[in-house]
Amino acid sequence: MPDTPPPSAPETVEKPGEISLPCVLTFNASDPSGAGGLSADITAMSSASAHVLPIVTGAYIRDTSDIHDHIAFDEEAVADQARCALEDMPVQAFKVGFAGSPENIAAIAEITTDYSEVPVITYMPDLSWWDEMAIDTYLDACAELLLPQTTVLVGNHSTLCRWLLPEWEGDRAPTAREVARAAAVHGVPYTLVTGFNAADQFLESHLASPESVLATARYERFEATFTGAGDTLSAALCALIAGGSDLQAACAEALTYLDQCLDAGFQPGMGHAVPDRLFWAHDEEAEEEAPVEGTPDSTLDADDFPLDTTRH
Repeated sequence: MPDTPPPSAPETVEKPGEISLPCVLTFNASDPSGAGGLSADITAMSSASAHVLPIVTGAYIRDTSDIHDHIAFDEEAVADQARCALEDMPVQAFKVGFAGSPENIAAIAEITTDYSEVPVITYMPDLSWWDEMAIDTYLDACAELLLPQTTVLVGNHSTLCRWLLPEWEGDRAPTAREVARAAAVHGVPYTLVTGFNAADQFLESHLASPESVLATARYERFEATFTGAGDTLSAALCALIAGGSDLQAACAEALTYLDQCLDAGFQPGMGHAVPDRLFWAHDEEAEEEAPVEGTPDSTLDADDFPLDTTRH
């Protein structure tokens, strides 16, 4: 029987070691409810075609209604996880969610400083469930150590105002530009402020720098109360930036993606609704019996975000 040469490999097959997806390293807590934390990061970033390197900073004890407690990992365990992954794989972006302790914040800040060319997306969650003294020490560490490394700070309007403008006085709430100015004091060039109350039944998200409001997206309010929206938005934004999108396109797509996740949201337990971050994977003909109501007021376009950089 004559020798038959082996078939040549298809052109679409990549060489060993060739990177096919951008790598994103995220620091966040494990969430057993699946609503936020690393659960949100992994699904949202994967939806944006990124390879996720999830670094566990601790674990929530929670359900879909409330956070009952949190167990923080030792800072050496957090740093060792990240260093080991970073020595093996190049990353295109960092996301920092809930780190769990000031010591972990210090470890994360040291790592991001060593990779100063990599953009850092920092999300500040609502910490009202936590002990007041623990909140203060955690926020102080974030302001002193992490914000100077942050490219884009993401957070709810009320959360960021309580943190960055605690002595605000006046009948009106701080504007997005005023929040961005407060963040810029600590070195943050861009701030994405969500949940800004607008007229009627609308909420707005503002992308701002200290100089101006760079873009505004308005969405109709959802009747349901959601858990995990902030982690979902910041994770998607981080992955899109890692994939090469500039800040204008990444913000537009991340906000639109979040709105679609909320529109397809569901209530898995007895508490709050959860974004469906994999809505795009479902059969279009299979519809929920009771979908969460709410549609975007307008479709965002990259031209709405006139920025051309995601670096410091």
